[in-house]
Amino acid sequence: MAKENVSLSVIRRLPRYHRFLKELLDSGTVRISSGDLSAKMGLTASQIRQDLNCFGGFGQQGYGYNVKDLYEEIGRILGLDKRRKAILLGAGNLGRAIALHMDFSSRGFELVGIFDSNPALVGMDVGGVQVSDSADLESFCKSNHPDVAILCIPKEAAKALAEMLVECGIRGFWNFSHYDLTLDYPNIAVENVHLGDSLSTLCFRVNELEHDRIRKKN
Repeated sequence: MAKENVSLSVIRRLPRYHRFLKELLDSGTVRISSGDLSAKMGLTASQIRQDLNCFGGFGQQGYGYNVKDLYEEIGRILGLDKRRKAILLGAGNLGRAIALHMDFSSRGFELVGIFDSNPALVGMDVGGVQVSDSADLESFCKSNHPDVAILCIPKEAAKALAEMLVECGIRGFWNFSHYDLTLDYPNIAVENVHLGDSLSTLCFRVNELEHDRIRKKN
C-alpha cells in the first residue's frame, strides 16, 4: 500500500523497476539483492531500498527480494491490473505508431477507440481498432466511458478538445500535443511527452561528454 505524499520522482522510477524485474523473471532469476539490482539499474542500493520502503517492506535481510513477488507487487502499485479504457486522438504517423507498437495491456490499459478528423484516415484499421470520425468522439465517450485519452494532435487543437474530454469524464491524458495541459487541469492526471525536449537533452549530454574528453586530453 502506498504511503501518502510519495514523491513523483519515486513514482516515475517504479515502471523502470517493473521492467528490469520482468527481464530478471524471464531469465529465471528467483531472488536478487538490492546491491545486485542497483548494479543492473545504475542506482544505489540505498536509493532502491528507500524507494521500495515508501510502499512497505518487500525484502528480507540476508535473502534480498523475491523477483516474482516484487514484480507483481509493483504492478499492483502501478495499477497495471486495472485494464482502464484508453482512446487515441490523431491517427497520423505518430498516433498509428503508438497504436501499433505500444503494448497497452501490459501497462494497465485497453485501447478502445482511435479518432481522426481526416476523411482519408477514417475507417482505417490500426492494430485491430478502426479509426472513427472525430465528430463521433463525444457520443463515444458518453457511451463507453474511457478513462484516458492519448493526444497525438496539433498543439492548437489540444485546448478545446481536452476541455470536451474532461467534461466527458476523461481522468488522464498521455499528451504528445506540446500543449501543457497541467496548467489548465491540475486535478487531472497528465503525462506531457515532449520528444524534442528529450532529443535536446541528449544533445547536451553528448556535448558534455565531448567537452570532458577534450579537458582530459589537455
